[in-house]
Amino acid sequence: MTVQPESFIKSCITPFLPVCLTPPITLSKPDDEMNSGIAGFLGLWLASGYMAAFICNLVGFAYPAYKSVKAIESANKDDDTEWLMYWVVFATFSVVEFFSDLLLSWFPFYFLGKCVFLLWCMAPVSWNGSAMLYKKTIRPFILRNENKIDSVLDRVGAGAKELVDKAAKDGKEMAADVAADVVSTSLKKDE
Repeated sequence: MTVQPESFIKSCITPFLPVCLTPPITLSKPDDEMNSGIAGFLGLWLASGYMAAFICNLVGFAYPAYKSVKAIESANKDDDTEWLMYWVVFATFSVVEFFSDLLLSWFPFYFLGKCVFLLWCMAPVSWNGSAMLYKKTIRPFILRNENKIDSVLDRVGAGAKELVDKAAKDGKEMAADVAADVVSTSLKKDE
């Protein structure tokens, strides 16, 4: 079936006329077609919801982890900063998502949106999401509340050290008691 351009344009609604007049997008290479196919397949899969949380977390973790290792091993420290910003944003997003996931996961296309968000955060472009979010929200918040956060972390650290020391002391005492009981039982058997 061949569609004549005139009939196609006439069938368009007037507000959308500029969209109808734009030439179709053509892919230049077979690799572009394959990449588009993979992206389309993942998009539909994420929209369906089946294992979407796993796919999103894999996308948000696997590639950035690999690039982080490469950044650590490189002599350039700018890429280290880039990926550290990504992980700070990823961690912040994960904490916020933990508390809102029950509500948000019921929205259609939530996981598709989350995956697009994570891809935006790791995109190698100047308008990278993690750099923007870090510089505009997270960094100012941390700098404004740094003393409070340090104070809380110091108290938590001291409490954790005290708890570990007490557990180690109790463990040593318990081990000594068990050893004494084993020796006592062994000596009674020998008599």
